[in-house]
Formats: sequence, structure tokens, C-alpha cells
Amino acid sequence: MTAWRDLVFGPGRAVVVLALTQILTWGILIYPPVLTMPLLTAAHGWSLAFGMAGFTLGLVTSGLLSPYVGGLIDRHGGNVVMASGALAGALGLALMPVAMHPVAYFACWLLLGTAMATNLYDPAFATLTRIFGANARRQITFVTFAGGFASTVGWPATHLLLAKLGWQGTYLTFAAVFAFVVAPLHAFALPRHVADMPVSVPQTAAAPAQAFLPPAGAAFLLLATAFALYSFILSGVTSNLLALLDRGGLGAAEAVAVGAMFGPAQVASRLADFVLAKRTHPLWIARGAVVLVASAFALLALLGVSFPVAALFAIGFGAANGVMTIARGALPLLMFGPVGYGRVIGRIARPAQFVQAFAPFVVASAVQTLPDRGVLVLGAVAALVVLGCFLGIKTPGDARR
Repeated sequence: MTAWRDLVFGPGRAVVVLALTQILTWGILIYPPVLTMPLLTAAHGWSLAFGMAGFTLGLVTSGLLSPYVGGLIDRHGGNVVMASGALAGALGLALMPVAMHPVAYFACWLLLGTAMATNLYDPAFATLTRIFGANARRQITFVTFAGGFASTVGWPATHLLLAKLGWQGTYLTFAAVFAFVVAPLHAFALPRHVADMPVSVPQTAAAPAQAFLPPAGAAFLLLATAFALYSFILSGVTSNLLALLDRGGLGAAEAVAVGAMFGPAQVASRLADFVLAKRTHPLWIARGAVVLVASAFALLALLGVSFPVAALFAIGFGAANGVMTIARGALPLLMFGPVGYGRVIGRIARPAQFVQAFAPFVVASAVQTLPDRGVLVLGAVAALVVLGCFLGIKTPGDARR
């Protein structure tokens, strides 16, 4: 009974609120462009590449703002920051149907980039850490578990809205969801509870070793590099997977079926992490996930594209990404502690979002100029570099041994 009361009246309410809003924000900001962009660009007479440049601008804007957003959440909480960002997103979505000039179109994406920086996983992790402190890992896991359903909800909902309302009506509906659902939930339903944070004291010869590492130096650089390179792999592969499978000989229905396996595998691995969170270490989880990614690339490169092999690739990659998202929230908390966590995770997110924005174009160029096996081998090598970064990281507990 106490647990249920906490989910309604106590700090635990943050998990319920953010689980719902993550589904909505990912399902509106990230997944729909692949469906809406062909219609929008055709209506304006623009190329699809020009239209997608707006999405890239949104991601770059999000990366630029991430550390500042995290710092604001550290100081003021998610209520003010996430709600304000949701209203900025609502404005950008509402203006999109009337943004006929390229400058106006890119201005909309600046607003949507602000919404990304203030409403996706990183600000949600910062909000949870401000509320639950160093014990936020399970809450982070649950929110990412719910967020894994965003594509399951976002793509069918977008397809239905496009069929019923057209692309303009779809964007106006999304704007209404942000203005009248997401923003009020963040403003009024997120609890304002703040965890008791450890107070930093000067170290003396007799004092125990520092519990957390400073967010600087080799450990921080290795962590930021690992997540940035992994984001490059993820963004590049997911945006070009169907093209690779098509070139490998799979039919359209088979390729779509393979792509559909990514989401369930992602959710299943997050559920497993949620159940086993007290018995697993996020650094070893990250290392294992990257080994799985490298193995998936090697399998597809060695055996070639067939439906069973491609399905194994999608399931392995999806399962790995499911727990890597959790590691991105849990590892900085474990290594650097809850004090200033929002700004730390924002600094880690910045390079990851930059490379995520440009990865689809880079990988698409590689797909066009290199043989498929060469592209897959490069993916496996990149995953091994990520693994090397994670292997070079030592947690505070390792440093004391």
C-alpha cells in the first residue's frame, strides 16, 4: 500500500510521469520525421535532404544546450525546465505548417531542438537523480523501459494522423499534446522533492577515499568518447539498415519485419536489467552490450544478408541498445555521483548528439561507395573501439583497490 501511495503522492510519482512523457516526446520529436518529411518537403517543393537538414539542426541545437539544461535542472528541478522546453516544442510544432520560408522552417527546428534538450532521456535522468540521488538507477531503468515503447506508439499514431488529418493537422495535433499534456505534467505533476546530496568535504590523510571521481580527466573523456562513438554507430545503422538489407537481397516486407524486431529486443533487455539491477554493474553491462554489437556486425559480415541472420542482427543490436541507454544514465551517476549530475550528463550528451546528427549522412555515403561487407566490418571495428574505451574506465571502487 505504501508503494502505491508513493507512486501517486510521493517522489515515486516522478517515474510514472516521466515514463508517460518519454513515450510522448520520443514519439513526437524523434520518430515521426521519417513519415512526415516526404509530405512536408513535397508540399514546399524542397528536397528530402533539405528537409532532413532541419532535423539535423534540431539535434545539433539539443547538443549545444544539453549541459546548460542539465545545470538548470540541478538548480531548479525538472518542473520549470522540462515544462518550459515542452512549450517551446509546442510552438515549433504549431508553426511548422505555416513555415513556408526556409528561414522560418529552420527556426521551427531551433525550437524543436530546445524541446529535445529539455524533454528526452538526459533531462529525465537529471530530474530523477535530483529527486532520488545516488539511488536513481532503478527509476532510470523503469523510465527507459517505458520509453522503449515510443516507436511502437509513435509510428502507428503518426501514420493514422497523416491518413486522417494530413501532415499539417498531424503537426498541430502534436503541438496540442505538447502544450496540453506534456507541459502540464512536467509543470504540475512532477514532484519537487530533492534528495539529500552528500556534502563535499576536504580530504585529509585520515579521511576515507573519495566516493566519486571528479567529472574530468581520462575517465570522463573515455566515457564521453565511448557514448559518442556508440551514438554514431546507432544513428548511422538505424537510418541505413533498410537500405543495407535491400541491397543484400531481402524483400521490402522482410526488411520491415527485421526492423520491427529492434524495438521488442530493446524493451526485453531493459526489463531484464530492471529485474537484475541490484546484481549487475552498469560498466560490465555496457561492456557486454558493445561485445554484442560487435558480434552482430561480424555475424552479418561473415554470413551475409539472409532473413534469419538479419533477424539475429536486429535482435542483438536492439538488446544491446536497450541496456546502453540505461548505462548512459547509470554510469555517470556511479562514477561522478549525484551532485551536479545534470550538467555532467549534459556534457556527455553534447558530443553524442553532434555525431548522432551527422552519422546518417556519413554512413549513407559509406554504403554508396563501399561494399556492404566493408561497411559491416567498419561497424564491428568501431564497436571494438567503444569496447576499448569502456575497458579503460575504472570506477571509484576500482581506484581504491
